[in-house]
Amino acid sequence: GKTHIAVALAVAACRAGYSVYFTSLDDMVRNLKAAEAAGRLANKLGTYLRPGVLVVDEVGYEILERGEANLVFQVISKRYEKGSIILTSNKTFSEWGQVFGDEVLATAILDRLLHHCDVLSINGPSYRLKNRLKAIERDTDVA
Repeated sequence: GKTHIAVALAVAACRAGYSVYFTSLDDMVRNLKAAEAAGRLANKLGTYLRPGVLVVDEVGYEILERGEANLVFQVISKRYEKGSIILTSNKTFSEWGQVFGDEVLATAILDRLLHHCDVLSINGPSYRLKNRLKAIERDTDVA
């Protein structure tokens, strides 16, 4: 699914000589919050600003608090026009205001992300769920 495509793009970027960093949004926010609490935010931001390609998986899986959303904005804003970002999400852009807890902040994030981007929209049932349902149907037909 989405993560598989993101990983394939990341591998292609590595093979093309780009540095790549892969993280989930949850892990990135957790790491940035810990660094901020320890007074090392600028140093930790470098983890997400240095790579040529940053892959952030599972945007929207958890709703962010305002401070967390601001940390994400810092990463997106500082990478803007300096490095590529690959994001995966099961949320539509119109739902990002809920994800980031603020419509204005979500718009600012999307403005920077969508300015020079290609969007791959995957529609349809979950790949994992589809295969699981087929297995359940097979098991039910046998019984």
